[in-house]
Amino acid sequence: MQEKEFGLIGFPLKNTFSKNYFESKFFANKLPYSYQNFEIKSIDELKEIFQNHKNLKGLNVTRPYKTLVIPFLDKLDESAKLCGAVNCIQISNNGKKTGFNTDFYGFKKSLENFIGSNRNLKALVLGDGGAAKAVIAVLNAIGITYSQVTRKTNKIENSWNYDALTKEIIRAHKLLIQTTPVGMFPNENESLIIPFEGLSDKHFCFDLIYLPEKTKFLLESEKRGAVIKNGLEMLHLQADEAYRIWLNEET
Repeated sequence: MQEKEFGLIGFPLKNTFSKNYFESKFFANKLPYSYQNFEIKSIDELKEIFQNHKNLKGLNVTRPYKTLVIPFLDKLDESAKLCGAVNCIQISNNGKKTGFNTDFYGFKKSLENFIGSNRNLKALVLGDGGAAKAVIAVLNAIGITYSQVTRKTNKIENSWNYDALTKEIIRAHKLLIQTTPVGMFPNENESLIIPFEGLSDKHFCFDLIYLPEKTKFLLESEKRGAVIKNGLEMLHLQADEAYRIWLNEET
């Protein structure tokens, strides 16, 4: 069986779980494949990776390159088109590069497990990066109305600046989704500044961060009685979907 290479591009890559996760799956399935972290400071360095790794068959993509990577690809899967962002690249034997967004699949399944039949919710999406794009695509797909909270209100329709958030706005939105890296290890003492006092036991609060298990955002939400969830299940679901995309011919 031909050895194949896979990897992850992003910056920085201090806390990524991907290398151990995929290497364990390759080992368990007796596949002679390797996985490498490519910590690149500019998306232009991706050209060198493609040139120097001829057996490269797939890449995961993390911040800050989920949208910047798109011009380097030949084709986008429907999931990537819906999200306007890519977190998984499949490279065919003839070198054709297709972008996918497995965050869409992972978040959709994890959100449905979280809220169950509670679909009549208004959501607040905290952040506007690549992960937020996947979250918004899912909300649109399952019919949940939302507003965004960003630092650049004037550029996004139906959004608020963090400073403009009030208890009343929080009370009116029963689903809060935190998509930024604020509060991620090793900066777990950091948190977005929002009026947590507007939360209640009628709220669902989802943080896409998985390390630590409970960010300050989730701890503050839990204090007010909100149901909480972190991003670990989503992380596993999206990774398994990437594995399926890459190795479909073997599985």
